[in-house]
Amino acid sequence: MKIVLQRVKEAEVTVGGSSTGKIGRGIMVLVGVTHDDTADDAKYLADKLANLRIFEDDEEKLNHSLLDIKGEVLSVSQFTLYGECRKGRRPNFMAAAKSDIAEPVYEQFNDELRQLGLVVETGTFGAMMDVSLINDGPVTLIVDSSERGKK
Repeated sequence: MKIVLQRVKEAEVTVGGSSTGKIGRGIMVLVGVTHDDTADDAKYLADKLANLRIFEDDEEKLNHSLLDIKGEVLSVSQFTLYGECRKGRRPNFMAAAKSDIAEPVYEQFNDELRQLGLVVETGTFGAMMDVSLINDGPVTLIVDSSERGKK
């Protein structure tokens, strides 16, 4: 499982011109799921996202987490995070899980964030979405659950 997170001042996702999720200060996260991802991957990444110290303290040091600042999350499913671009000019998405596997893992990720006490807004799984945001910093990170435990 892979996430791309961006610290934002605000963010919104719309589907067919209607807003499905909107947040203020917090994190906009793109979520990709591959074939062998499980609830454990979702839990690991939710905990990582909630506790990463990427928000500034009074001395402008990155010492506060999303939980510390009581920030919000805009979570958007994004199968293209598993796009393979090494060969040719058209990405290959074979590493992205099919929706019957990906959607439950994505929903588990969102549920884990909510269980940590975070406000979580979402897009619509599998839909064509428009995402707008005001990036704060910018601060953008990629976190992959397959890296768990590696030094």
